[in-house]
Amino acid sequence: MLGKHSRLLFATNGGMYHPDNSPVGLYVEEGRELVRANTNAGPGNFHMRPNGVFYVTGEVAGILETHAFIKQKPQVDFATQSGPMLVIDGEVSARFVRYGGSRKYRVGVGSRDPNLVVFAVSESEVSFGEFARLFRDKLRCKNALFLDGGSATSFYSPALGRNGNFLPLGPIIGVYGTD
Repeated sequence: MLGKHSRLLFATNGGMYHPDNSPVGLYVEEGRELVRANTNAGPGNFHMRPNGVFYVTGEVAGILETHAFIKQKPQVDFATQSGPMLVIDGEVSARFVRYGGSRKYRVGVGSRDPNLVVFAVSESEVSFGEFARLFRDKLRCKNALFLDGGSATSFYSPALGRNGNFLPLGPIIGVYGTD
């Protein structure tokens, strides 16, 4: 729960969404599951296997492959499902071993350990392979998840001089701090 002196430090696109801005997959807010996990096959990045779930509970955060998350059923304060997984247990997902493929703006989240997550927003178009290697090699993340396409305009961070120009989006991840 946010105190009256909390302020938004950081915000970015938090996963894929339907035309009505509702999340495509699992979405949990304040401990309540608002959208169930989506394990259906389909087109697009969300349905690339494996996809995963970014979750936060108290001071712990992490990323699990969707079926592992469903099997473990962790009690979480916040969760958003997206895809595809970029890094799994320290390895670049097999589908992104090569550097080629589509080049687009990308937003993702990686976890180093249960108390440290890292967000990345590309400032230029990159392939999934390049983005995955950023998380594994430069940011040293054990697991990383693609959240959605984006750019510097869908990223808010006053400390970095980024004020974002958010269009209507689905899930948004925000990090708050106190004055």
